[in-house]
Amino acid sequence: MTRVALIHATALAVLPIASAFERLWPEAQLQNILDDSLSLDRARDGQLTPAMTQRFVDLSHYARECGCDTLLFTCSAFGPAIDVAAGATPLPTFKPNQAMFDMALATQPRQGALQVGLVATFAPSIASMQQELEQMAQTLGIPLQVHTAHVPEAMDDLNHGHADLHHQKIATVVGKLPACDVILLAQFSMAAAGPLAQRQTATPVLSSPDCAVLALRQRMINV
Repeated sequence: MTRVALIHATALAVLPIASAFERLWPEAQLQNILDDSLSLDRARDGQLTPAMTQRFVDLSHYARECGCDTLLFTCSAFGPAIDVAAGATPLPTFKPNQAMFDMALATQPRQGALQVGLVATFAPSIASMQQELEQMAQTLGIPLQVHTAHVPEAMDDLNHGHADLHHQKIATVVGKLPACDVILLAQFSMAAAGPLAQRQTATPVLSSPDCAVLALRQRMINV
């Protein structure tokens, strides 16, 4: 049985990824590792600091010491820190949006450059995710244009138990995006809004938990 460390910077990511595993890879053994002060510190400081990066490295070592076989980070605002943490242990390490980005970049554009909508409820996620996506596209030689959108107050709604308001605000923003070939919901915590968001557009709407679980399962089964 594969033991998967799920490393979270917010408690809001726990349920979406657990649901994805239950549907797509129920045989996996999950270990949730949560440091919810990371998101608070990231929002407070306005940038990723060396101290935060070291905390990600420490969490990776802890997961390995617990006997985990692979690591999946669920926090989209910490891409560079996850890159450093991935080199700190020999365990296969997955970034939260890696699989979703792969799927998005495999989308056939209607014409010209691939048009990608990127919607986030945690504003600090946007810049790092856009940069990561653009770097992947450049490496693959894919012309790309990213349309970003922040959904203010939606994360607060979810924190206070108002999931319906959270979902509706995301769906409204999705419906107002310019024409895109694919739309990405930036954070794991947004996954449950996917069905309602999809009703607002004919463009495929992807969320990261399902993509991540499917990619991780394929990788670990083939190891």
